[in-house]
Amino acid sequence: MGAETTAGSSRDEVLRRIRAAIAETPADAAAIRGEWETIPRTYKQTASLDRAAILGMLEDRLRDYDATVVRANAGEVSAAIAGILAERGKRRLVVPVGLAEALGEPLPAGFEFATDHGLTTAELDSFDGVVTASTVAIAETGTIVLQNVPGQGRRAPTLVPDYHLCVVRAADVVETVPEAMGQLQGTASLATTFVSGPSATADIEMTRIKGVHGPRFLDVILST
Repeated sequence: MGAETTAGSSRDEVLRRIRAAIAETPADAAAIRGEWETIPRTYKQTASLDRAAILGMLEDRLRDYDATVVRANAGEVSAAIAGILAERGKRRLVVPVGLAEALGEPLPAGFEFATDHGLTTAELDSFDGVVTASTVAIAETGTIVLQNVPGQGRRAPTLVPDYHLCVVRAADVVETVPEAMGQLQGTASLATTFVSGPSATADIEMTRIKGVHGPRFLDVILST
């Protein structure tokens, strides 16, 4: 939390200096806003598919990114978490504050869940993985959005451990990026992470390497 607060303060200071340097006047700001509002926005901004097709698209995109996706009905999420973790051989998991409340179900027995209250990077690295909820998911891009709120927590726990199990509610899945941005407007000041499959990158020879910028393995429970 402290590191994120410092990063936010640094960003605010950089923006303050930029604004001071360009000496933006109210008239300039109004002109910029007016110009912004006249930009044609002919791209797709609303959903065109039914709910079943939107959920199917998200699942297809995530699988294409090498994530594993399972569906679970409400009330069966805890059992689904237990099944996935057992199959993966994961026993020690870090979880954000308020995860059980966000899921609406208790976490399954038989595992060691440690609540993150500012664990260090070294401590986070000692866990088998992390379990979180999510804010919204974008079907077209196969992207899951996490924010620093109860049930999702800090960014570090979702980047350091090698494994991430994320629960996405079907009600939080939208089809397009503009729809997601609209939902995030009210919480835009929060630390926000966009996850599109397991972490992967490629070098100049196009050799794909997983786990450079985050977890190598991503499992998603789509709660319907």
